[in-house]
Amino acid sequence: MKKLLSLVVVLVLSMTMIIGCQNKKAANEDTATIKVVALKGPTAMGMVKMMDDAKTTKNYEFQIAAAVDEITPLLVKGEVDIAAIPANLASVLYNNTEGNVKVLAVNTLGVLYIVENGDSIQSIADLKGKTIYTSGKGATPEYTLNYILKENGIDPEKDVTIEYKSEHAECVAVLASEENAIAMLPQPFVTTAQMKNDKIRIALDMNTEWGALQTEQDKSALVTGAIVVRTQFLEEHAELVNAFLENYKDSVAYVNSNIEEAAVMIEEQDIIPAAVAKIALPYCNIVFIEGEEMEAILKGYYAVLFEQNPKAVGGTIPDDAFYYKK
Repeated sequence: MKKLLSLVVVLVLSMTMIIGCQNKKAANEDTATIKVVALKGPTAMGMVKMMDDAKTTKNYEFQIAAAVDEITPLLVKGEVDIAAIPANLASVLYNNTEGNVKVLAVNTLGVLYIVENGDSIQSIADLKGKTIYTSGKGATPEYTLNYILKENGIDPEKDVTIEYKSEHAECVAVLASEENAIAMLPQPFVTTAQMKNDKIRIALDMNTEWGALQTEQDKSALVTGAIVVRTQFLEEHAELVNAFLENYKDSVAYVNSNIEEAAVMIEEQDIIPAAVAKIALPYCNIVFIEGEEMEAILKGYYAVLFEQNPKAVGGTIPDDAFYYKK
């Protein structure tokens, strides 16, 4: 009887181990292909090593979108699973889809710079009384400029003249043609302007200027881009998403450490020419920030945008469920 009981126990344990191994094997062998879309520019540049690897691994399908308007319907319809998009759009999508997307990581910090065809701007205070050319009216560049000016005691409506252009290229043209012209431009347009006119210099890094306004108790950062995932896809393929994040983290590290090789990959993906990428990359603030640090940075950033225009974040600052933490 004891032998029979021992045999039953052994069989039960064996079956349990087999089932456990099968379940683990099934989780590890999730063969779903992750469909990824990235916005052309710095928000896509940190992914290029992954894109290059995907030529042989086939784990991911990548596409580059020229405009934000192309990405939103792809996510809403479930035609892509993960997207690299402007950070404020991540909040807008979360609110507008009632939680159908979550943010995975911050992938790009500030890429805005005050540049000039001259040598008169050494600090934010020097902008008082000046004309600043920029684009992005009614969008994050305007809110960023207003916030930094106001916090430095400069009234954007009275103390400076801000001339908004419809495209960054128009600002570049003004810089090239007008002596002492001042503009706020993002990378890689700053590099493009400098390649056309070597007298154009970077006067102020808005990423640094934003950081200078923060306190230890109320700390945020100027954020450009973020990675989001469809909530349903995350729930069904959590292990694949976690693996994606590890691969993406490695890709960002590679891009920041191997500028010349990454620049070639960036051109291969038709993001920007390699010659421009090689110079611009160190100024693009490509990062990989996840978890609680990501949440703290984004909450502070969204609070600044919300104060100026609630629509910039989709009407309300996202709740805690928006932030994915492994």
